Amino acid sequence: MAKKQDNTEEVFEGVEQSLTRAEQFLEKNRNQILYVVGAVVAIVLGVYSYNTYIVAPQEAEAQEKVFMAQKYLEQDSLRLALNGDGIYNLGFLEIADEYSSTKIGNTANYYAGVCYLNMGDFENAIIYLDKFKGDDEVLSVLAKAGIGDAFLELGQNEDALSYYKKALSINNNKFVIPLILMKAAIVSEIQEDYSGALKYYKRIKADFGDSREAADVEKYIAKAEAKMAS
Repeated sequence: MAKKQDNTEEVFEGVEQSLTRAEQFLEKNRNQILYVVGAVVAIVLGVYSYNTYIVAPQEAEAQEKVFMAQKYLEQDSLRLALNGDGIYNLGFLEIADEYSSTKIGNTANYYAGVCYLNMGDFENAIIYLDKFKGDDEVLSVLAKAGIGDAFLELGQNEDALSYYKKALSINNNKFVIPLILMKAAIVSEIQEDYSGALKYYKRIKADFGDSREAADVEKYIAKAEAKMAS
């Protein structure tokens, strides 16, 4: 019993010493600790205030501003969608610039890129599609694929294929991935990489058998296999 009591006393002494050292550390570094805690609180409050009183109102305002630009895009009025009407309605370029801190401003970059792509201004299409940084399941894929389309139009097939691959790596969305697989396969064939093309065709067949692209994919598989055998 005496030995057990001695061990217990040693434990308590060790705890007391630890507490004493901790108290001494806190006392010695009180100002620095208070400064760090205060800084953390200030940052948290600053982020909250910024999101609540600046970003949220801007988001709502941007949502109103983007409506007409989207309508112009739906009507294929690409220049109006891009630049606005110069009177009341802003275009995607101005929305992306004025509301850059908002989700709508970010999405406006995507739509501006789409406008440029359809207008044949492929350099600007690449710039604005690349500015779009979103996690939307469809738009994030289409933005990368759109850059691939722009490079393809510029005759930069290697860059086009690189961006198609980036688009394919984002997710497995059944609505957009089959089309991008087909584009990647076609570019691979242009580059006489029939093995690569075959890989994309077979993925369409295996993973997206119900897609429109799968309707004639057997024909493309046979063609690629024949090219490889020749």
